[in-house]
Amino acid sequence: MRVTQSMISQHTLRNMSSSYEKLMNLQEQATSGKKLNRPSDDPISAVKSLNYRTNLNENNQYKENFTEAYKWLDNSDGSLEEANKVMQRIRELTVSASNGTKLEDEREAIRLEVSGLKEHLVSIANKNIEGKFLFNGINTGQAPVDNKSGTIVVGASEKPISIELSKGLSIDVSTDGTDVFSQAFFDNLTKLEQSLAEGSSGEEIGDQLSAMDENINAIISARTLIGARTNRLEIMEARLNEQGELLEKKLSDVEDIDFEKAIMDLQMQETVQRAALAVGAKIMQPSLVDFLA
Repeated sequence: MRVTQSMISQHTLRNMSSSYEKLMNLQEQATSGKKLNRPSDDPISAVKSLNYRTNLNENNQYKENFTEAYKWLDNSDGSLEEANKVMQRIRELTVSASNGTKLEDEREAIRLEVSGLKEHLVSIANKNIEGKFLFNGINTGQAPVDNKSGTIVVGASEKPISIELSKGLSIDVSTDGTDVFSQAFFDNLTKLEQSLAEGSSGEEIGDQLSAMDENINAIISARTLIGARTNRLEIMEARLNEQGELLEKKLSDVEDIDFEKAIMDLQMQETVQRAALAVGAKIMQPSLVDFLA
């Protein structure tokens, strides 16, 4: 086959175009810091990148769920800690009132304080954070304890708030109000208040210490459960963070360039391109043969 000047020129142009395209790709990578700037750069790696990004988005969503879960547990525990302090004070007052030497006005002062503390416990049971009641399960828009009529009525929901923290795994984060601020909880306080108002004997008032201890134990049990859930969350969160770091590394391996290598490759390709241009310029100079071919 006869090789003409035209064929040589066309071959040279194709090589120069290919070299220029490679140079442009290397320049784009060096500028963006990414090996993948479009799916056509590497279809297989592009699919991997998409999968890693999808998994990372899920990972980040679960991190937000953990934040919400901690908010529920921390606020609930803080409220129960406050309730425990109130109950401890009521217990102290019960012990004091059981002293048979207390005068009537002293007992009345104790009754008034117990009454105020009971109202405070109602406000704790109806604690509202960002428009959501902590101790009414899924009925977050409704207060679990009603005291409008002067008689405390507990109507807390037993169905808990559950938050998904990993695929297919959800954890209850709300405290069951019926386990802590139950009807019996407030009935115990009302009975103590009535005993103080009716002038019951010190022994009769002292007998109610066991009921106060029941209230305190209910609070302690609820806080223990919150502590166990918090510990579980911390373990799961650590695992989630590890998975996130691994996904970010895999994504970086697929997408990100090695800057030192990229700069060296770019410089080398620039040298190749300059040489190709120089050679091409000589090959493609017109000659008499061009006109005779």
